[in-house]
Amino acid sequence: MKSPASHRDGARIVVTHRPFPETIDLLRTAGTVIAPKNAEAFTPSERRRYAAAADALLAFMPDRVDDRLLAACPRLRIVAGALKGYDNFDARACARRGVWLTIVPDDLTVPTAELTIGLMIALARHFRAGDAHVRSKAFRGWRPQFYGKGLAGSQIGLVGLGAIGRALAERLRGFGADVSYGDQRPAGAATERRLGLTRRPLGALLARSDFVVLGLPLTTSTLGLIDERALRRMKLGAYLVNPARGSIVDEAAVLRALDSGRLAGYAADVFAFEDLARADRPRRIPPRLLAHPRTLFTPHLGSAVVEMRRRIELCAARNVVDALMGRRPHDAVTSGNVYR
Repeated sequence: MKSPASHRDGARIVVTHRPFPETIDLLRTAGTVIAPKNAEAFTPSERRRYAAAADALLAFMPDRVDDRLLAACPRLRIVAGALKGYDNFDARACARRGVWLTIVPDDLTVPTAELTIGLMIALARHFRAGDAHVRSKAFRGWRPQFYGKGLAGSQIGLVGLGAIGRALAERLRGFGADVSYGDQRPAGAATERRLGLTRRPLGALLARSDFVVLGLPLTTSTLGLIDERALRRMKLGAYLVNPARGSIVDEAAVLRALDSGRLAGYAADVFAFEDLARADRPRRIPPRLLAHPRTLFTPHLGSAVVEMRRRIELCAARNVVDALMGRRPHDAVTSGNVYR
């Protein structure tokens, strides 16, 4: 069993994954900090044991906070998520129990947008196959092979125009791409002009786009949105890129679309097995999808930039300190018994 790092008397603050030293220093101003000392997170049993007497929990995307956990933590006053999307956290259960739930909505946006563009380029320009070719020692200099597709002149469809979608649109302007978006809420004429965007219905967006990029939260309405039917509506030979949530796509249907050639490629930073709020979630990535040559995967690296991760943790830690000091924390999803 890992030994936790604890500091001084006061409120009991549990951090589920190893934090930056600056995070611990800030949390120490409000109480005793219990956190893993090495790169491994607390096991579920360790987390439950430490959290049972906690006043605050600083949690991360792989954690699941539900009513069962909250019932075992009667002293808990705040769950501070070092994250933006909180589908693995039961906000209504927190509200019912008068527990603050906070998130960090801004600092993940830019690094996730940057990674997404990297995935688009790497997938369509065959970085994975090219890298393997060079490492195989078969490379003998330039040959007419590994021809791919560039972003310049491509039709790019953004499914969802939240913060990440807008950050993508801003950056894609420099590539000379034709960018459309689909969202239930129009961005407004001024934003569309500024970003060079055209709003289209989802079906039309799928049918015309060379690249379809997902930028939606996981909700009951987006679960399985990109299914067999949606994939059939996509342009033949298009690329699908998912930096949002794994369960927005039907991974088995994506595999079939890759096998048939309807999809030219699939890149993802997220996977359905990570979506802990789904009781029926798969427990692994489909092995044949992992092995498919026209895929490119990263291990949930969207915000994995050192300075950004430090800022995200510090924002979450400030929310903890504020709540324990009796102040309203920033970016609260719940407030007492009110669900926003």
